Amino acid sequence: MKSFKELLKEFRALKISLSLKFVIGTAVVLTIAMSLSTYLIIKKDRKLITEQLNMQAKTLFTQIVLTRRWIADHGGIFVEKVPWKKPNPYLSEAEMEDIGGKKYIKESPAMVTKELSEYAKKAGAYWFNITSLKLINPNNKPDEFERTSLMAFESNQIKESSKVEKIGASYFYRYIAPLYVEKSCLKCHEHQGYKVGDVRGAISVSIPMDYAIAIIDSEEKIIVLTSIATIIILMIVLFIMMKELVLSPVNRLKISMMEFARGDETEIPVTRTGDELEDLNKAFVAMSESLREYHSDLENKVQSATKSLADANARLTELNEKKSDFIAKVSHELRTPLTSIKGAMDYITAKFSMLPATERSTNDLQEFFDVIKNNADRLIRMVNDTLDIERIESGIFALELREIDLLSLIKEVITGLQTIASERKITFIITAASGVVFIYADEDRIRQVLINLFSNAINYSPEGSDIFILAKESEEEVTVSVKDKGPGIPDEVQKKIFDKFFTIGRRQGTGLGLAICKGIIEAHNGEINVISSEDLKGSTFYFTLPKKVVESK
Repeated sequence: MKSFKELLKEFRALKISLSLKFVIGTAVVLTIAMSLSTYLIIKKDRKLITEQLNMQAKTLFTQIVLTRRWIADHGGIFVEKVPWKKPNPYLSEAEMEDIGGKKYIKESPAMVTKELSEYAKKAGAYWFNITSLKLINPNNKPDEFERTSLMAFESNQIKESSKVEKIGASYFYRYIAPLYVEKSCLKCHEHQGYKVGDVRGAISVSIPMDYAIAIIDSEEKIIVLTSIATIIILMIVLFIMMKELVLSPVNRLKISMMEFARGDETEIPVTRTGDELEDLNKAFVAMSESLREYHSDLENKVQSATKSLADANARLTELNEKKSDFIAKVSHELRTPLTSIKGAMDYITAKFSMLPATERSTNDLQEFFDVIKNNADRLIRMVNDTLDIERIESGIFALELREIDLLSLIKEVITGLQTIASERKITFIITAASGVVFIYADEDRIRQVLINLFSNAINYSPEGSDIFILAKESEEEVTVSVKDKGPGIPDEVQKKIFDKFFTIGRRQGTGLGLAICKGIIEAHNGEINVISSEDLKGSTFYFTLPKKVVESK
């Protein structure tokens, strides 16, 4: 079963209005409070009525006892004999006649009590019964309630007893108290072994409770109806007070907040309630004024900063254009003499190779010519790479897209690198799902990517190892991966490997190869990345290119 705190939490989470929450909460609290009050009032009323019945029964008992005592003190009482009344067989001198011939019979206290009880019972007001565990008159036999009480009286456990008992269709309040043997009682009961102070018997008084129960039911209905009316009136009054004193000011404050949130420039009014809500409204007005001032100041600062950034951006754009122009011009100027140098060196090398073998073996110029030629080639590659990366960054990297056979291009590149691979005893192993893979791309640029990736794989692979090339295609793209058995690439290096001018170890190179590959692949709307681990050894470079479906001819 859920606790009160859990129920209160769920109640707060309900998406209902504040007024409805207040009404429900107030109704619950008032209902509980009024129900408890009604229960206590009804319980007290029942107790009071029961006490009144008990007092009435005690008064009747006392009156009966006093009547019996008076009769006993006078040795009985003679009453005129009526035709249906017979003399008491248990009394001596039970009958007498006066000088006028009128007959009288003697009545004992018990007989008077019995006759008065019968009169009272016929009148329907109440009745009483004299009884004992040692009966003289069998008509005075006790019932269960009386018998149980008499036994408790004789054992001195209780001094009186009472209960509410249903007899027939009606309820009765029953009261019983003991009758003690007095000196005047010994005239009739001494022969039974009684002495003064013994419990001779008891008198039980029965009072009808129908009228009392009707009064209780009527009062209970009045109390319940009054409680319900009180709850309804209090709820109405509290709701009206809350609406006028809380909800209306809060609603006006809410409207002001919404207008402020929309950016309205209207002045926010202060609701004059003379309490905490007015203080809250004033605090909001002060906050809104501060926010407007701050917003205005912030806009001025943003405009100023935006203007400064725009000026700086224009300046940077201008400098970048000048830088790109400078690099392009320098690269162009460098490439022309380098090309001439390379051509001259090729010519000299060709002439030198035409000399007789004896002269070539004694001449050490060939070694220097090779050094000059290799460095000229390296300078030309650096110039070309610089021009390529500059075109990529400046956004003027033009592609000539056409349908190409990717597998044929891979085999062509491998054939061109076969001499270098053979020197290191490295074998290329190509795996493809089909014999032909068509894509739309710039063939020269994709060839440039393949050359770079294959060359790197050769450079970092151990001698006598294999390089695995996998080409797989799906409906939308083609993926080419190059896996070697090199030393692997650390995780921190993998994040930088496609950056410009980044090289691993002391390997020679410009550090632009992978950056150019990344630019070419991304210009094709593809992706390039690497998977590597120093623990498992080896690296796998892969790139994906969008595939345009080619209809079979």
